[in-house]
Amino acid sequence: MRVRKLEQDRGWAITVAASILKPTLLAATSRTWIDGEKIPATGGCIVAINHISHVDPLLSAHFVYDHGRVPRYLAKSGLFANKALGGLLTSAGQIPVERLSRNAVGAYDAAVRAIGEGECIVIYPEGTLTRDPDLWPMKGKTGAARIALATGCPVIPVGQWGAQEVLPPYTKRPHLLPRKNIVMKAGDPVRLDDLAALPTSPESTAEATDRIMAAITAIVADLRGSTAPAVRYDPRATGVREIGNPVEDPRRSSRITRKRPGR
Repeated sequence: MRVRKLEQDRGWAITVAASILKPTLLAATSRTWIDGEKIPATGGCIVAINHISHVDPLLSAHFVYDHGRVPRYLAKSGLFANKALGGLLTSAGQIPVERLSRNAVGAYDAAVRAIGEGECIVIYPEGTLTRDPDLWPMKGKTGAARIALATGCPVIPVGQWGAQEVLPPYTKRPHLLPRKNIVMKAGDPVRLDDLAALPTSPESTAEATDRIMAAITAIVADLRGSTAPAVRYDPRATGVREIGNPVEDPRRSSRITRKRPGR
């Protein structure tokens, strides 16, 4: 796999976090990074990734960092309540978001500003761990699309598989042995220029969201060597709340059925 040298100023918080987390991740997992050079080397951009495990932010940060960018996240505001952790997150340029509240608008504004300042924002468009019983990407929320349409920045879809083997969704005990392989693959920028040229509307935002999720899902299907459902799971349509464990056995679909590319 090819990695790109980090040219961006990291700051002390990112330097400390990388010095601790990267050796830990290198020891705990093996990695197959594919086409990470498609993440722009400079300038504001969005990296949009499917969400299958609570360990995803660490692994996606590793992927983005290995390809020359400092990742910025929209992080749950509760994480900032702890003085030490909140200070570290703030110094690392992470953006607090109060989910399911009107204050989430502030996170949108902060993300737009960060893009304008040339930052790389990592977003999980599903908004939470997938609730699809087979861990396929589910219906996305509009945040990533709204930011992209407002800024005109590129959206790089990334599909991942393997994190659910390290820490199955909605569980707390990691499975470190045997060592798990994490696969992440970046795709070409999602085409949104035609939508950005239109007045912003619920229809254009929904279409942009669907294109982003379709691009991510296609990559995940390639990594898994199987066909994704024709219709993405929508927890809002089923009335499922965004808490608890919706998956009876979250590991039952965790096996890749063909050799991973690039190994």
